[in-house]
Amino acid sequence: MKKINYGRQDINEEDIDAVISVLRSDWLTQGPVVPKFETSITEYCGVQYAVATNSATSALHIACLALEVGELDYVWTTPMTFVASANCALYCGANVDFVDIDPLTNNLCVHNLEAKLVEAEKIGRLPKVVIPVHLNGQSCDMAGIHLLSKRYGFKVIEDASHAIGGKYKGDMIGSCQFSDIAIFSFHPVKIITSGEGGMAVTNDLVLNKKLRLFRSHGITNSLEDMQLRPNEEIWNYQQIVLGFNYRMTELQAALGISQLKRIDNFVLRRHAIAKRYDDELIGLPLITPWQHPDSYSAYHLYPIQVKQIKGGISQLDLHNKMQESNINVNLHYIPVYRHPFYEALGFKKGYCPQAEKYHKTVLSIPMYPSLTELQQTKVIDVLNEAMN
Repeated sequence: MKKINYGRQDINEEDIDAVISVLRSDWLTQGPVVPKFETSITEYCGVQYAVATNSATSALHIACLALEVGELDYVWTTPMTFVASANCALYCGANVDFVDIDPLTNNLCVHNLEAKLVEAEKIGRLPKVVIPVHLNGQSCDMAGIHLLSKRYGFKVIEDASHAIGGKYKGDMIGSCQFSDIAIFSFHPVKIITSGEGGMAVTNDLVLNKKLRLFRSHGITNSLEDMQLRPNEEIWNYQQIVLGFNYRMTELQAALGISQLKRIDNFVLRRHAIAKRYDDELIGLPLITPWQHPDSYSAYHLYPIQVKQIKGGISQLDLHNKMQESNINVNLHYIPVYRHPFYEALGFKKGYCPQAEKYHKTVLSIPMYPSLTELQQTKVIDVLNEAMN
């Protein structure tokens, strides 16, 4: 049996045909397919506006810019995420800080957030933006975060890179009921893919306009936004802010549209895989993912935590055993502030104890729609052998 990856894309003939159709068209970029993909996402998520980008990292960056994050501002996020969730604030010249995680969901903890806000208010360092991350596909407590945002005056960017196709309190993740902007990723291991690519969604018309400007060099061709010049000159576009080339290609959008048609089936299949893991890993010295009743996870990842018991196998030993058995597991994540770059900014070990505890026990095991029953059986058998 070939190596079993922890995650992978699922591409069918319809996806391939969609990309070929664009290759045979007049437009490889800046054509009609990207707007069609954006509309498809707004309709699926029940949100007003969507702005496609070349990556979720780019979408996070322009989301911060749209909310006017700059020097002297503070942006808070969870340490248990990919570095992009924090880097986006540094791109704007802002300061980054971290809120420890909830021990059940392993998402940003609302109680820790509130305690940190109380102290920050005393010294005049309240955050301008908080970026909760829906780790593994399960939504954060967005209602709780929203209430705190109204009390303390910060904006909210949902990093939903793991979570398209999931739900929170019955609404699709990305509906922005409790946030200003939400971000999706279409990296190949995510729920749906466009190869690379991302999306920023919002219900705010002004933010939508800003996101579009920052995505494409800060250029507009809207007459209402341009500074009109004398009639002897031709002005059909103008740069009005400093933006970036963060555009998605037509090829990526075509793949994304095709993938979106199967998203609900993808998520259902992920739930079936998770249910089998839940059932068959009972009794092993492992902690399997706990699901909050308010959340319907997209199950981007299925993380297990190795219980640290006397005489038991360690996280590292289990990792090595799985790799030796041709099963690719992964670590999601190293707390952001433990990376050398962030330690050089002054962060120290012990800053978020719950995140560090999680990091020392967690491994993501294979989870993707095309994982076969035979492959999953092998994963379960190797886990049983290793843990026993």
